[in-house]
Amino acid sequence: MITQRETGRIDGVIEEVLDGHLRAAVASLADLAPLLQGMAGYHLGFLDESLEPADVAPESRGKRFRPMLAMLSCAAAGGTVERAGPLGAAIELLHNFTLVHDDIQDNSPLRRHRPTVWKLWGEEQAINAGDALFALAHRALFRLRGEVPAETLLDIAGAFEQTTLEIVSGQVVDLTFEEGERVTADAYLAMIAGKTAAIVRFAAWSGAVLGEADDETAARYGAFGEALGLGFQVQDDLLGIWGAPGVTGKAAADDIRRRKQSLPIVCLFERAAPDERAALHRIYAAPSIEPAEVELVLAALERHGIEAQVRDLVRRRHDDAERLLRELAGPDTSEPVARLGALVARLSVRHW
Repeated sequence: MITQRETGRIDGVIEEVLDGHLRAAVASLADLAPLLQGMAGYHLGFLDESLEPADVAPESRGKRFRPMLAMLSCAAAGGTVERAGPLGAAIELLHNFTLVHDDIQDNSPLRRHRPTVWKLWGEEQAINAGDALFALAHRALFRLRGEVPAETLLDIAGAFEQTTLEIVSGQVVDLTFEEGERVTADAYLAMIAGKTAAIVRFAAWSGAVLGEADDETAARYGAFGEALGLGFQVQDDLLGIWGAPGVTGKAAADDIRRRKQSLPIVCLFERAAPDERAALHRIYAAPSIEPAEVELVLAALERHGIEAQVRDLVRRRHDDAERLLRELAGPDTSEPVARLGALVARLSVRHW
């Protein structure tokens, strides 16, 4: 049986190893434009708005569950969390590249309880910061050179690029949804399979590959990661409407104010009566949503029981992830396997 103390130990090792790789990545920008290094460091939570060292709360640095998943998967498959440090950093940097650009596209003023990069330094400079994080992600990944066979590194790198394309493709589809295109729940779930779940699938799969899992086992880790990623995004959709602002770092009902067609809204359109649907279309077709209209949408969501419906989907996706992990682990009760189980449990009830 794994104790709380042992779980805390491996978490501490992962955090220390990952933090070291991320800080090294930011430091490698030192010979370039100072603002570039500053924006990257700020977004990752290392610097404050004056670009001075910051002692920020953990939530201001993000959940970091994707690199944790990769590093734990590596250890569970037979490797070590230390070996997967460069991979974890690459995944976290890639994820943050997408966030900087997403914040511009979504016109989001806050990220992790702090002003977004574009809000402080403008859209043009934020694009540059995102591009730098993208390059740093590749640089981090190639720190595996010499540590793993060249063929393995090429396989991981190829999957890394494919994952990036799936994320960007998902974002393209998501933006078309926001332009007023009618969206079904199935279409929405297919979109998030690329935009959000792809990188989680890659994290679990690539970690297992680094741990020298065979192809079949690595693929099963990938399926576990995909289920976890789908549950994660649907939970994000819940928090985007019903999350507490003091916890999420975003305004109440933020996704409604942004006219975002997240899963609760998609489900509402499917359940609404024709006259309700027409009213919703008028609200979402307008350039902006008034406070009274936000309340109307919230009332309709409650009337149709959408929150319960979406929570049930979150539960089912996390149940899928738990089942796939149990099938992978079998009788294995090692510390990394136990921590993967704890990670699934934590993400299923998170509030930010």
